Amino acid sequence: MVSKDLENQSKQSLVAEISRLKKELKKKKKYGLVWEPKTEDVVELCKDKLPVVKEIKNKEIITDKNKPVNLLIEGDNYYSLSVLNYTHEKKVDVIYIDPPYNTGNKDFIFNDRYVDREDVYRHSKWLSFMEKRLKLAKSLLKDTGVIFISIDDNELAQLRLLMDSPDLFGANNFIAQFIWNKKLGRQNDARFVSNNHEYVLCYCRRINNLVLNRLPRTEESNKEFQNLDNDRRGPWIHRPLHAKSGRESDIYEITFPNGIKWKPPKGTYPRFTKERLLKMYKDNRLWFGKEGRNVPRYKRFLSEVQQGIITNTLLLANEVGTTQRAKEDYKKILPKINFDNPKPLGLIKYFSILGADKNAIILDFMAGSGTTGQAILELNKEDGGNRQFILCTNNENNICTDVCYPRIKKVIEGYKSFKGGLVKGLGGNLKYFKTDFVDAEPTDRNKKKLTEEATEMLCIKEGTFESVLNRKYFKIFKNSNHYTGIIFDQLAIPEFKKAIKNIKGKFSVYVFSLSDETFDEEFTDVRQKIKLSPIPEAILRVYRRIFK
Repeated sequence: MVSKDLENQSKQSLVAEISRLKKELKKKKKYGLVWEPKTEDVVELCKDKLPVVKEIKNKEIITDKNKPVNLLIEGDNYYSLSVLNYTHEKKVDVIYIDPPYNTGNKDFIFNDRYVDREDVYRHSKWLSFMEKRLKLAKSLLKDTGVIFISIDDNELAQLRLLMDSPDLFGANNFIAQFIWNKKLGRQNDARFVSNNHEYVLCYCRRINNLVLNRLPRTEESNKEFQNLDNDRRGPWIHRPLHAKSGRESDIYEITFPNGIKWKPPKGTYPRFTKERLLKMYKDNRLWFGKEGRNVPRYKRFLSEVQQGIITNTLLLANEVGTTQRAKEDYKKILPKINFDNPKPLGLIKYFSILGADKNAIILDFMAGSGTTGQAILELNKEDGGNRQFILCTNNENNICTDVCYPRIKKVIEGYKSFKGGLVKGLGGNLKYFKTDFVDAEPTDRNKKKLTEEATEMLCIKEGTFESVLNRKYFKIFKNSNHYTGIIFDQLAIPEFKKAIKNIKGKFSVYVFSLSDETFDEEFTDVRQKIKLSPIPEAILRVYRRIFK
């Protein structure tokens, strides 16, 4: 009897265990990318330290207070992106990055060591590195935002699957895989084939919100438009009347007034109804070809497509530039400092125009030599835009202090060319920040310290960099139409209110609070001009989400 009970219990336990395992298997991904997660030192540090940014005052460049303030953040991009998750959540229009390609040839550092080709965890380390940063980057994009990622064959397949993951951007938000023709010549000393291209993957935050811009028309793109019959409406291009998709019931045959018959070729469907075609004929919008051809096509006039041209996935060297052109552009500014493989300015301009309007925020969190910064400054000069760039880069081999910053500084202020001529500066503004840390343990002392060290973060968040008042227990900053107040001690609230009494304009006011209290009652008499937020809890909430 006892043994039978034990046997039944054993069966019940086994059934329960099988049921549990089935539920666990259902939770597992049925399709996707699997790799060995690798611990990263910069990520582990955030268990004990929280990132902030500190401004390097002597590197500030201000040439026009009416123009946007661009940002350069020196430090590991994991920390920079963490800070930006508080200051710029859902504020960025376009992200472009040129990550390490993981070639195994000293181009990718993980935990302070180069990852070589023989490392059995080479791809796992790269994927662990990229996943963490791309998750943070996604949170920064607007719902209309778009990201472009340069890559080559070494990690293309892995990156595509990583981006397709529902935890990142998802396959449904994939836009295109661009092919960039990076060089014109043939590499005859290549081992097997001359590799003349790289890729740029394009994903968006939400496919239903995305609107990609058309590109400005060029003389080259207009050459295909001609006026073969001296039409008063100007040059046109002819297109077929049939399409590859449609409904069987829509197929018909038509005889035009000139006696020519037309029916869509087998397997295709008419683009227009019979009635529409007859109206187009009457309006001289059909072209029957040169004498003897008699195959009707419709005219598309250049005057009707002036809004621009749609992009395609093949990026030609003469359209966006080559690696050789990128090196030449870089050397014009920093001839004595070597930098391998900068991207061409035209490539960044192309994606900036494609992805957003003239008032966009463009982020490059793998900024390298600063090509993105120069491209945006040039683009603003060319079309009168007010785009703002945010560049993030570490300082390995002094790349930030000796390459990226000097390049942007020269482009803004002007410089002497290698021939001795003066190149006029494009103008613009730049704030230089460096990542720093405060202790993460949630003590009252550490919360107060975080609030004190968050001043620059709050100015970045609000876009208010000009100091108005700098008192011991509160500070006030402004831009052209907005103020930011930071109160470090609630006892200073009466003095703060007195200071802003005669200042016209709206205020974002941040008040230090251990308990996330907003102190609304203390501000009832000035409520119409202020927006209250407690700190540092709002920052800590973001960091708890990131570093959980």
